[in-house]
Amino acid sequence: MKTRTTSRIFTVVAATSLLAISGAAWAASYQIVSKNSAFSVKTLLIKVGDTVSFKNGDPYNHNIFSLSDAKSFDLGSYPQGQSRTVVFDKPGTVEVECSIHPDEKMTITVKT
Repeated sequence: MKTRTTSRIFTVVAATSLLAISGAAWAASYQIVSKNSAFSVKTLLIKVGDTVSFKNGDPYNHNIFSLSDAKSFDLGSYPQGQSRTVVFDKPGTVEVECSIHPDEKMTITVKT
């Protein structure tokens, strides 16, 4: 009887782990580069669970943020060559800006 319970627990844990691994395999990663105080794209269409990396390609700092309901974040100020990453976990429209460069803006649309 104890073996049967242990076997069931192992099966549930293994199945849960497999689902977590396969879910992560479906997520995509994107890179946006800030260069000349502008994002490399103005719009991006992604899916829930996808990751976007914001790389600083300028010799001065950027501070990428969003106050959008779909995803609010502030990546802080970071120098050339560094990247900061955001996982988008719910659908919606995300307006992204740089607090240092007011004309540096883009929109990310997150679909299910």
